[in-house]
Amino acid sequence: MSNEVPADASSVKVLVIDDSNTIRRSAEIFLKQGGYQVLLAEDGFDALSKVNDHEPDLIFCDILMPRLDGYQTCAIIKRNTKFANTPVIMLSSKDGLFDKARGRMVGSQDYLTKPFTKDQLLQAVEQHRRAA
Repeated sequence: MSNEVPADASSVKVLVIDDSNTIRRSAEIFLKQGGYQVLLAEDGFDALSKVNDHEPDLIFCDILMPRLDGYQTCAIIKRNTKFANTPVIMLSSKDGLFDKARGRMVGSQDYLTKPFTKDQLLQAVEQHRRAA
């Protein structure tokens, strides 16, 4: 993996939804190093208003969160026709088949197991940004 920032990375907005401050901060650092614009949300409700206000190009969404979990958050985002094609990548500390399948059922494109590396995160962004 090269350390070059993709030419148009700065125009890409990535939203990271996670109730863990540590995960949000490390994702923010990695994504900013990759040249992306970063938005952070600490739960599903916070995320829904940010999705509406900022229209991110890609969303990373934790599964286990208080109030509104990642599956519910993803399903609500995907039900809105404006965001139906926005890639959502689920984040979880569990690497379970059931979680991956359930994530796909609510419309997520991919699944990243925590803790993730900078390379894994940036690779996921590149892969789904091109596909979008």
